[in-house]
Amino acid sequence: MDNRVYYGEYSLKHWIELILKENIILPDYQRYFVWNEKKVETLIDTFKNKQFIPPITIGAFKNGNANQNLILDGQQRLTSILLAHLGLYPDETTYKKAIEKFASENDDEDEPGEQLDNVFEWTFEKLTEKGKNKQDILTKIADGNYKKIDFKIDEKFLETTFLGFSYLVPFISDEKVQQKYYSSVFRNINIQGEALLPQESRASLYFLDKDLVQFFVPDFTKAFVVKSVSNETKIDFVRCLSLLSQYNKDKVANYVARSYKPQMEKYYEEYIYSVVADLDAKYGKFSTIFPNNKYDDRFSSLQQALISLDIPKQSPSIIDLDMYFFGLTYTIIFENKTIDVTKKDELKQKIEAKISEFKKDNSHTRAPSNLGHLRSRISSSIEIYEKYAS
Repeated sequence: MDNRVYYGEYSLKHWIELILKENIILPDYQRYFVWNEKKVETLIDTFKNKQFIPPITIGAFKNGNANQNLILDGQQRLTSILLAHLGLYPDETTYKKAIEKFASENDDEDEPGEQLDNVFEWTFEKLTEKGKNKQDILTKIADGNYKKIDFKIDEKFLETTFLGFSYLVPFISDEKVQQKYYSSVFRNINIQGEALLPQESRASLYFLDKDLVQFFVPDFTKAFVVKSVSNETKIDFVRCLSLLSQYNKDKVANYVARSYKPQMEKYYEEYIYSVVADLDAKYGKFSTIFPNNKYDDRFSSLQQALISLDIPKQSPSIIDLDMYFFGLTYTIIFENKTIDVTKKDELKQKIEAKISEFKKDNSHTRAPSNLGHLRSRISSSIEIYEKYAS
């Protein structure tokens, strides 16, 4: 039997009820709400002008004994409709002012984050946690946490305005097979508005095995970024793991990612699939590297080493970040060794000297993603850290 797809439409009022009653939910890999206030207003105006709005895609997912309806495409649109109904918008400026005011009034008492919703990492779940209707939610909103908006919509507008949907029902009930199916759907949907970054799109694959999510994106790595004057990019830990996994199998960097230069994202995807399926692929078998699939202790050791060595959380370039992370991650995660942190100053001086050497090479600075340069950073970083490993 084939996977089934059903089509229809609901009033905006019904969509709001589905969200508030949690009859439709966000899968864990969905990103945060990213539309600005102008986009929310434009969406509402588009409804008012009876213009076309792309339909929402919902997927039926069987999670153990529970049946869930996942929002695969349309989070930004549905969230905007809910916000317009509530008359709220998670505005960064408003939030910052509230944080400052709270801190100045309460000194060392409660942290502001304990009472305010963080709008920098925000989804509509921040609201559905407060109540199942407009009145309950609004009574629990902290002053200054959200900006007030009014797009002049009433109950009649919500009842008489409709938004279409496609509803996917996979034939297979196995959770991992379903997740693989939905991961492919999520990644292939042409999402309206802000395009997904490769890392955001790839995130759906991490949930092919929920037990491995913290392996692919451990919380402690999220604080490390490459920050330039105009941009900030979080560390791509899967990139680090995949490259080092192949290095670990071959014991040399010469073959790492060979022939993948035009399609490195495919390289990272294949690594994720090999880990989930425990394949003896070019990256080595996951269960061989981590007997019984136990990686928690090594990750804890890596987290502690990052703290003890005082590894900078902001790097001016990917060259810096790679030099600090490749060798440390390889030594602790793949070789299961420890680093002599009493010699951290000496170690970091050698790392910085190598970074400086690489940056004096104009070719390396202009094209740090060149595979030759990347392999040099892998080898050099590992060579330095292993001198301080035991």
